[in-house]
Amino acid sequence: MASKRALVILAKGAEEMETVIPVDVMRRAGIRVTVAGLAGNDPVQCSRDVVICPDTSLEEAKKQSPAVREILKEQESRKGLIAAICAGPTALLAHEIGFGSKVTTHPLAKDKMMNGNHYSYSESRVERDGQVLTSRGPGTSFEFALAIVEALSGPEVVQQVRAPLVLRD
Repeated sequence: MASKRALVILAKGAEEMETVIPVDVMRRAGIRVTVAGLAGNDPVQCSRDVVICPDTSLEEAKKQSPAVREILKEQESRKGLIAAICAGPTALLAHEIGFGSKVTTHPLAKDKMMNGNHYSYSESRVERDGQVLTSRGPGTSFEFALAIVEALSGPEVVQQVRAPLVLRD
């Protein structure tokens, strides 16, 4: 079986925990994660002034389709998992991805996300509807990350990864 892969797109101003925690948890689960800088491969200054060095640029990670819209559309058409946290789900709206799905966002992004009634809204901390997985914010980063691991690798792998993290039940 080919190992699972994930592409994390990192843009300036990203929330550090929402980037690092899912990347770390997925890597602990054996998922090959590539952190791709949206604007290139230079270090990215995040929202709390933590600087993260991407593995590569988005352009290099996906030479044949460097645009986020094209990557999302391709992932949607092949029924691959699309995960977004905090205000990230608004990118799905902007690129017309997952219309009809039940989603959640950071509370401050709810109105924007519901503009046009393309989604149904959930107040859940993590919401999965088919191949669209969304979450609310920094405090839900571990739950979000473990939901990604479960979607890609199954509940057994989640248990193996979760135990040493010493998370509350």
